[in-house]
Amino acid sequence: MSSAAKVVDPAFQGVGQKPGIEIWRIENFQPVAVPKSDHGKFYMGDCYIVLQTTQSKGGSYLYDIHFWIGKDTSQDEAGTAAIKTVELDAALGGRAVQHRELQGHESDKFLSYFKPCIIPLEGGVASGFKTPEVEEFETRLYVCKGKRVVRMKQVPFARASLNHDDVFILDSEKKIFQFNGANSSIQERAKALEVVQFLKDKYHEGTCDVAIVDDGKLDTESDSGEFWVLFGGFAPIGKKVITDDDIVAERTPAKLYSIHEGGVTAVEGELSKGMLENNKCYLLDCGAEVFIWVGRSTQVEERKTVGKVAEDFIANENRPRSTRITRVIQGYETHAFKSNFGSWPAGSVAPGAEEGRGKVAALLKQQGVGLKGLGKSAPVNEEVPPLLEGGGKLEVWCINGSAKTPVPKEDIGKFYGGDCYIVLYTYHSGERKEDYYLCCWFGKNSIEADQQMATRLANTMSNSLKGRPVLGRIFQGKEPPQFIAIFQPMVVLKGGLSSGYKKYIEEKEVTDDTYTSDSVALFRVSGTSAHNSKTEQVDAVATSLNSTECFLLQSGSSLFTWHGNQSAFEQQQLAAKVAEFVKPGATLKHAKEGTENSIFWSALGGKQNYTSKKVSPENVREPHLFTVSLNKGDIICIFSLQYICLHSFFLHTMTLRDLTVLNKIFAFLEQVEEVFNFSQDDLLTEDVLVLDTRAEVFVWVGQSVDPKEKQSAFDIGQQYLEMAAALEGLSLNVPMYRVTEGNEPSFFTTYFSWDSTKATALGNSFQKKMALLFGIKHEDKSNGNQGGGATQRASALAALSSAFNSSSGKSSPRSQDRTNGSNQGPTQRASALAALNSAFSSSPTKSPSRGSSGSGQGQRAAAVAALSQVLTAEKKGPNGTPTQSPSAETKTPAGEGKSENAAFEVDQGSEEAAAEGKEIDDTGSASGSNAGGDSEPKTESEQDYADIGQVVFSYDQLKARSENPVTGIDFKRREAYLSPEEFESIFGMDKEAFYKQPKWKQDMQKKKVDLF
Repeated sequence: MSSAAKVVDPAFQGVGQKPGIEIWRIENFQPVAVPKSDHGKFYMGDCYIVLQTTQSKGGSYLYDIHFWIGKDTSQDEAGTAAIKTVELDAALGGRAVQHRELQGHESDKFLSYFKPCIIPLEGGVASGFKTPEVEEFETRLYVCKGKRVVRMKQVPFARASLNHDDVFILDSEKKIFQFNGANSSIQERAKALEVVQFLKDKYHEGTCDVAIVDDGKLDTESDSGEFWVLFGGFAPIGKKVITDDDIVAERTPAKLYSIHEGGVTAVEGELSKGMLENNKCYLLDCGAEVFIWVGRSTQVEERKTVGKVAEDFIANENRPRSTRITRVIQGYETHAFKSNFGSWPAGSVAPGAEEGRGKVAALLKQQGVGLKGLGKSAPVNEEVPPLLEGGGKLEVWCINGSAKTPVPKEDIGKFYGGDCYIVLYTYHSGERKEDYYLCCWFGKNSIEADQQMATRLANTMSNSLKGRPVLGRIFQGKEPPQFIAIFQPMVVLKGGLSSGYKKYIEEKEVTDDTYTSDSVALFRVSGTSAHNSKTEQVDAVATSLNSTECFLLQSGSSLFTWHGNQSAFEQQQLAAKVAEFVKPGATLKHAKEGTENSIFWSALGGKQNYTSKKVSPENVREPHLFTVSLNKGDIICIFSLQYICLHSFFLHTMTLRDLTVLNKIFAFLEQVEEVFNFSQDDLLTEDVLVLDTRAEVFVWVGQSVDPKEKQSAFDIGQQYLEMAAALEGLSLNVPMYRVTEGNEPSFFTTYFSWDSTKATALGNSFQKKMALLFGIKHEDKSNGNQGGGATQRASALAALSSAFNSSSGKSSPRSQDRTNGSNQGPTQRASALAALNSAFSSSPTKSPSRGSSGSGQGQRAAAVAALSQVLTAEKKGPNGTPTQSPSAETKTPAGEGKSENAAFEVDQGSEEAAAEGKEIDDTGSASGSNAGGDSEPKTESEQDYADIGQVVFSYDQLKARSENPVTGIDFKRREAYLSPEEFESIFGMDKEAFYKQPKWKQDMQKKKVDLF
């Protein structure tokens, strides 16, 4: 074998021929295939090459090659991995995207292949350690970061490793603990639960216990107490210490460098595609990411050296280790790369899969590169998309001014191009009671006012159905299969009937070509199945004909069907059905292409040439899922770097406003990310996501999203469409849907491996995951992003623990001084009590539910009162007389009075906080048990008014429209602050009877007396 043929390693022969992952480990500087059973195992002392092959809907294969470098690997091994990656790319035709992955700084795309996480193992080939044989279980502590992919890192098993900002997993022999930092996000907590399940199954044979510990929660009788015992007892935890691993490179304006003989030279001028020469390599520095662009005419040996150039560049620029390196080849640039160029031509796309593969293969073959196994793409299989269940109720309204007019049943299916319509289809799917498909249809000649009115009325209808319907926006000519299928048949006519359209053509002095039953009209009949069969009125001229389709020609009382020689039998059947729908009872005359009579041609204005070309289907591609960033009411949608330059290829005409918009997008870029290898688990209830299938765009809205943000779903979708249209050529008229969590239709869920159990689970992301994985209902009261109060409470609890522990246990001279006037213990406990009161009173957020909120307030009030009694008892001597320290006796009367009332003021403030019914976000105990254990558990409503305490206000103050309104109360429970006498006078019953009524009846009665 010639030396040239050895450029590609034999280990890479025949790879990439089917979708999936293939992995090689570098052993003695050679790639060795890793068996599937070991996929996901990465040793810190080794380097790996990972090939991800995906098949597009067009049938071609797409490749991503990642070379992973362990933190303990040698420089030589890392260099070998980079070189072998280039050889693997050559074996695939030289069109893969290459990624460098450093341990601890892996990309989201890489981690998405190994869900829920990867846990790097100690050792490697060089150390002779190949199979981990753990004889003795070792307790390990991990920190988990990430809401969709998890970055796991083992940290020292010590209290000092914990902080309030992250989620930690403590893997002990008999129990796995998850510690939720007070400031950690709900989504990170939920994702960490998947890791807990993974550890339980992999290392504990699925038999160990699982416990959740919330930061700031101290209960010695629960899992929390057991957790802290492992750390030597409860004590305050410190603030998060920023390390090199936490430093993220900042995004900077792109700068281009040419690569020559191992060095880089800056390329001056405004970035444009024309700067890139196909026989050179370039480095594009974007700050957080460095791209290597490889010209198609470059040699394989030259390509092997550019990775080292990028690494040297990062080192010389003192960039963080997290800086990504991505290599792309000419013709196969990612959108993230192209978006940095101000003049990248619109519509400049990669060559076809087979064309590009063949050209690159031919070039590499000339260079002596072996290309065995470079196979063809798989054939494309036509798929019938999921359709809505039949037998439903179909209603259609036409927009006319500010009202919607019902379309008569016999005309449902007829749409005028100058009008707008609202379509509501009610159907049953699965076990759900009713589902709704609600859409606005906009004719291509409809006026903007009608479109806006249709949108407004459809939103109102959706809200009246509690937001359950799938709400769609559909433009003429872009109707999706689900829409077409509910109309059998669907016919689009010229002109319009609405007053808005009539007024428009009158003002513009345009001829009214609205269809009438006695006019000359030509209809094109398209499609062969229920989901793609549509009829549209076209210009009544011969040039409108096409040999691949069927047509209907209406001329006065005559009605012809015309069958093109290449038309399908199904089209011919549909033409007859449409004829009966458009003109019931009319005599139908058949005309096959080539047999037309003079009457037929005369109606079309004479015979002319027409086409016989079949309309090419639109390009298909894999669906992509994106998260959306919302900031203070302003909807900022960024869907990865490729979408930054909304007008990037029009920079020479860019206005100041355009630049302002681009700068604003840059500012929020790091908050948004594409979700790679997405699944249903990525649909987090607190988020808004965009699913782009090319054929349609879905805006998915979680149930826990703010109501105002829910209403902005179409604004989000529109911004996405504008960006995708600018860069990818996506039509602005593509169908767009708003889908709410729990009401996903089949044509949305088809892009996921859907589990209806997950879709109907209740609670936030963490609570849902707890219930699904472990069957546990966890009252996760902490807000996650607003954990300041919880952090404060954690410190207060530590102070209390220290205060009471300091005076417990065996007697000592210091402890005996408590009864001899030193008063050190009570003073310390008073300070702790004050800290506790301050912590509980300062919680800024509301509890998830009224019931849990009221219970927590009652417990806190009781705890504060009990602590106050302890202090009061300690202030008295054995005979119940107050005791004072010597220092207190020397104070002035004014100071003495203040000292005597200090504890009372703290206690009173705490009781008032609870009595006023302030809803407090508490990470403390979620226990709902009674303190005494003898009384019957109270209902939610009974608990609500019981927690109000003795605070009473007059009816005049409590009314919603009071002239002298009360402040500092729970305004959802105004009635609870009435005195028993006034309550009974107003409602005609006592509080106990009132709260035993159904909630809806309580609300009605409160509305009547202005207490709602």
